Amino acid sequence: MNTTPVANASIALAYAMVGVLVVFLGIIILREAPRERANRATAFMLFSGGLVLGAVYMATDPVTAPVTKLGRWVFGIGIGVLVVVIRIWGGLPEGVMYAILLMNALVPFINRTTRPRVFGVAPAVKVKS
Repeated sequence: MNTTPVANASIALAYAMVGVLVVFLGIIILREAPRERANRATAFMLFSGGLVLGAVYMATDPVTAPVTKLGRWVFGIGIGVLVVVIRIWGGLPEGVMYAILLMNALVPFINRTTRPRVFGVAPAVKVKS
């Protein structure tokens, strides 16, 4: 996967949005598949609450989103997983805001770990004095 910084901002913001929705729907569909009313439960989980609003407007905020493509994918996937965990196993009916806040706290770490490597430059060597 390419870890270079994203040039086109409108396309770059879509990575987080798609990551949130795909991961959320994937986990919910896998969880609800054995049940009788799987389609209704999946639609209810998708459209109840602020998931779509959070995925489209809040997770794509350019100020707090990671810089690289891989970082945005990790950011979106993390939000999707946290929303499912908070909604299903947590005591809260709406976990989008908390998931976005928790992933926003991890953005510096995501940026550091998905930083592109500079080729042709030797790593700095510490000299003992």
